[in-house]
Amino acid sequence: MIGWRRYYLFALILNLTRDAYEIHLLMEREAWSSSAKGSLSSPSPLAPTPENGEFSLSPFPSPASAPVPAFPIITARLNRQLRLNRQLRHHRQLRLLVSVLRSNPPLLLDLLKNLCDVFIPLDLLALYPAGTGFVGACGLASSILTILTIIHPWLKLKP
Repeated sequence: MIGWRRYYLFALILNLTRDAYEIHLLMEREAWSSSAKGSLSSPSPLAPTPENGEFSLSPFPSPASAPVPAFPIITARLNRQLRLNRQLRHHRQLRLLVSVLRSNPPLLLDLLKNLCDVFIPLDLLALYPAGTGFVGACGLASSILTILTIIHPWLKLKP
């Protein structure tokens, strides 16, 4: 009786992996095309430059550009700058993710449907007991998203 639930969970995990891989490819393509367009006219906002607050952390920096933190104030300032750069990079990645999902509604729909579906076998196998109300709401949302793909076939993700 438990066997089909495991296979269903495995199939959903594979579907989510496929969606994540597709998103990764589209994000790379979008970042590459925006950097290619930007290199013709201006520097890319994705490329690390001193102007946008980022710098290269190569393993062999040149002696002139490698500051040696001699004081705790300088070290704290560098740590703050690195933290800010990380936040900016995450913000850019999030904007890129949103733009990729907006430009590809079938992928967004499939991702949402699979995310809703994954809670059903997780609850049935007692791996993540979510409660019947939450599982029911996820099942309802998944069913509505599936009905959307039936009504509008262009929303169905093509392999």
